[in-house]
Amino acid sequence: MSVLGVDDLTVYYGPVRGVEHVGLSVEEGEIVALLGANGAGKSTVLQAISGLIKPRAGQVTFRGQPILQLPAARRVKLGIVQVPEGRRIFSSLSVRENLELGAYAFALRGSALRQRITEVLEFFALLRPHVDRLAGMLSGGEQQLLAIARAMMARPALLMVDEPSLGLAPQMIDSVYELLVDIAAGGTAILLVEQNVTLAMEITKRAFILQQGSLALSGNSADLIDDPRVIAAYLGGGTSAGG
Repeated sequence: MSVLGVDDLTVYYGPVRGVEHVGLSVEEGEIVALLGANGAGKSTVLQAISGLIKPRAGQVTFRGQPILQLPAARRVKLGIVQVPEGRRIFSSLSVRENLELGAYAFALRGSALRQRITEVLEFFALLRPHVDRLAGMLSGGEQQLLAIARAMMARPALLMVDEPSLGLAPQMIDSVYELLVDIAAGGTAILLVEQNVTLAMEITKRAFILQQGSLALSGNSADLIDDPRVIAAYLGGGTSAGG
């Protein structure tokens, strides 16, 4: 059974189409890429899955159960967590305080909260020396790691990551992507939105390509990486409301 199933998803922003008739799936421990040019609708799909926007039509299931009727906070408790584009960490709070907020929906307190932070920092070794530092003082790459670590505080079954390589140095991109592979190896399903097609194809098993709000192409990443239709989808741009 898929961790995530999306079927015939349609989202409009007033009269403007965001996405229409989009379908995809993600299995346990699998990294799946959702690709497309700017404005193709990638972020719109993530926001609909997270519950941040309401679709006009379609269905989203999590472990076989429909979730569109559930509020966003309830979806987080089920195990659906999104790392937004641009990281959106709390710059004026410490790394530790940012991590604490990642567990807010589960009302962890005291020793349970401290234990979860310890567990997460064991996985995110680059953040350990900075745990009491203001998040705004971190480098861009460290902030991206913090955004993912904050999401992992909720023990997600499905982690959705929006443009994790944006604005990062190549060495830090490698660190971020190695962590995503390790997270998936632990059983977490990952839906990855990424502008860098080659980078995304290297760590994903399957990919779905959006073009102007519609699903243009899907298949095994290894088969799609050299497919001229992927390039055409990017050169064709996008006119939908969502990224």
